[in-house]
Amino acid sequence: MADRYASFAHSGPGRVLIKRLGLPDPPRLRRYHAGDPVADGPVLVGSSDGRLAKTLRETLTHAGVELADAAGGPYAALIFDATGITGSAGLRGLYDFFHPNARAMRSGGRVIVLGTPPEEATTPAEATAQRALEGFTRSAGKEFGRGSTAQLVYVSNSGENNLESTLRFLLSARSAYVSGQVIRIKAGPGAGTPDWSKPLDGKTALVTGAARGIGAAIARVLARDGADVIALDVPAAGDALAGVANDVRGRALQLDLTASDAGERLAAYLGDGVDIIVHNAGITRDRTIAKMDPGWWDAVLDVNLSSQERINRVLLERDLIRAGGRLIGVASIAGIAGNRGQTNYATSKAGVIGLVQSMAPALLSRGITINAVAPGFIETAMTAKMPVALREAGRRMNSLAQGGLPVDVAETIAWFASPGSAAVTGNVVRVCGQSLLGA
Repeated sequence: MADRYASFAHSGPGRVLIKRLGLPDPPRLRRYHAGDPVADGPVLVGSSDGRLAKTLRETLTHAGVELADAAGGPYAALIFDATGITGSAGLRGLYDFFHPNARAMRSGGRVIVLGTPPEEATTPAEATAQRALEGFTRSAGKEFGRGSTAQLVYVSNSGENNLESTLRFLLSARSAYVSGQVIRIKAGPGAGTPDWSKPLDGKTALVTGAARGIGAAIARVLARDGADVIALDVPAAGDALAGVANDVRGRALQLDLTASDAGERLAAYLGDGVDIIVHNAGITRDRTIAKMDPGWWDAVLDVNLSSQERINRVLLERDLIRAGGRLIGVASIAGIAGNRGQTNYATSKAGVIGLVQSMAPALLSRGITINAVAPGFIETAMTAKMPVALREAGRRMNSLAQGGLPVDVAETIAWFASPGSAAVTGNVVRVCGQSLLGA
C-alpha cells in the first residue's frame, strides 16, 4: 500500500508544511541495485589506538571503498574503532571524532562503531566503557537523520579477519532500514572470500512461507545472490507459490509444516541436504488473552515456533544441513516489546529469539550459524489491512519515520546467509528503522 503521507512529504508544498509544523519527515531511502558500490562515497575512519585499525582499513580497501582524509567531507560513512577504549575517560574519543565530522556526513550516510564484547574485556573498567558504546550508537541513530543509520559491531578478540561481510552489508544500501543495532562477530579463522556479486552461487536455500510478502522477497533476493531456492508454503497457497518459484527459477514445495510427518517428508525431499534454511512461515490470530480461543493460541505457537524446532531437529539429526550451513529465523519486534492482543504471537516470536540464543553455541562445532531478523512495521498486504491510525503510528514511530519494505528483511537475511558471515552467529537484528518500541 502506498505511503501517501511520505509522498506528500516529498512534494514541494509538503516539505514546506512539514518543516513549519515540525511533523515527521520521512527521508527517501536508497535501496540496493545490482552493481551498486559498497559505499556511495568516501568513508572516514577514526580510531582510539584500537586493535582493528589496520585490518579495518585493509578490509575496506579490499571491498573497493574509498578511504577519505579529514578534509571536511562529504562522507558516505563515519567508522570509529573504539576497541582501544579501556576506561570511561577514553570515551571522549567518540566526541573528538564525531563532533567535528557529524555535519560532513551526507544524506543516507552510515555510522559504524567497532568495539570489543564487554564479556571479553580484561578489566571491569574496560567492560564498562565498551558497554557504554551502545548508548552512543543508539543515540547517533536518532540524531543524524536524513536517512542515515548507526550500528555497533562488537568484534571478538581474534575475529579481526571476519569483518568484510558485515561491513559490506552495513555500508551499503542493503541495510537501508536497519539502524540502532548491536551486532556480534565471533572469533575464528577468516571466512573464504566469496564472489561478492553472487555470494550464494552453488548453495541451496529453503524458504518457508514463500508464497507472498516477506517470504517471496526472501526467495527473490537469495536467488539474485545465486542460490537455488526451494520455495515452501501450504497447499492452499499453491498457485502463488508456483509463481514465486517460477520467478526465481527455483522449486516449489507444498507442505504443511504442522503436519505430523512434515519433518520426514521434508528430509526425503531434500535428499543430499541444504545449505540455508529460512524459517519465515508464520501466522497471526489476534485477540486479548482473556478472549482468546485455545485453538488460536495453539495454532500460532505451532506454526511460528514449534514447527521450526521439529524441522531443525530432524534435519540436524540426519546431517542434512551441510557444513557451513545457515539457520535463519524470522522473529518480530513484538517478541521484544510485546503487543496488545498478541500474547500468542509475541510469545512465539520471543521463542524464536530464544531458539537462536540457545542453539548458537551448540552449532558452532558443526560450522553452522543461527541468527534471526526481527522486523518492525513492514509494508505488506497484512499491514495494509490495519486501521489507519495504527498503520500510521507503525510507520512513523521509528527513526526513519516510515515503514520498511519486504526487501529490507530479505537483504538482512542474505547477509546472514553469505559464506562471508561464518563468524556472525547468535544475533537477532531488528529490521525496523530503529523503532521507538522495545530495546
